Amino acid sequence: EVQLVESGGGLVQPGGSLRLSCAGSGFDFSGLAMSWVRQAPGKGLEWVSTITSRYTTDYANSVKGRFTISRDNAKNTLYLQLNSLKTEDTAMYYCAKDYSCSDNYCPPTGGQGTQVTVSS
Repeated sequence: EVQLVESGGGLVQPGGSLRLSCAGSGFDFSGLAMSWVRQAPGKGLEWVSTITSRYTTDYANSVKGRFTISRDNAKNTLYLQLNSLKTEDTAMYYCAKDYSCSDNYCPPTGGQGTQVTVSS
């Protein structure tokens, strides 16, 4: 059974930091690109970042320079370091395997997500 379990969210002040984790099981974690997506209140899913099996990374312009994606294949775990957080980063964050959006539509990931709230 494929499972992706996100954790690490919380309430943080603007300018603060968090590290999200995603534990994967039931599939070849090391062989797949892994991604983070998020959904802000009242909005659709937004792609945030992807790391390939060869550790190539890509970021949405809105988070570039502030967020860092990484992976530990020995632990089957994906990470997202969130720095310099802004109120507009408030969202439910989901991880996904072999994920892509098209025509500005990002499909549901099926995970439970982890909530990040940025507020003073």
